[in-house]
Amino acid sequence: MIDWAQTHSDCVAIAVRDANQLPGLDLPLLADRAPGIGPIGALESAFHFALKAKRPRVLMIGCDQPFLPNDLLSRLGSVIDGYGAAMPHCQGRDQPMACLWRVDCAALATYIGSGGRALHRFAEQVGARRAEWLAGPDGSPFANINDPAALENAERRLKIQGR
Repeated sequence: MIDWAQTHSDCVAIAVRDANQLPGLDLPLLADRAPGIGPIGALESAFHFALKAKRPRVLMIGCDQPFLPNDLLSRLGSVIDGYGAAMPHCQGRDQPMACLWRVDCAALATYIGSGGRALHRFAEQVGARRAEWLAGPDGSPFANINDPAALENAERRLKIQGR
């Protein structure tokens, strides 16, 4: 995923639970500002990093999504105007772990402060625009690896694709 991200941006960072989680990596590591709240905590860290880097948007992708489409950033960027987020929608499901967000630290702090934890609910709160994606013959480009069966499927897809 690092290679994929670096081909799409000159400003890549990795959100981690703990700053010592990935020693020796030559990228900024963003330790969760509020540990234990899941991906929404990673988004909060990314928003603060983006502010310092003077970037108005953050593309948040999961580390377990090996099939992201190469046109992800360009397609989401083309639909975000006027919205707080641009989110892929594929096979009837929103994909908040591959979402382009407009940086809004105040809105996110309010959401987290009120107990909000779900990325898709925050996307709804800030006004998400959906971008439709079709699944390919081998499955969703947003498939993630969360268990041994998904890992086996991913390995089979990668082998078929020659990667």
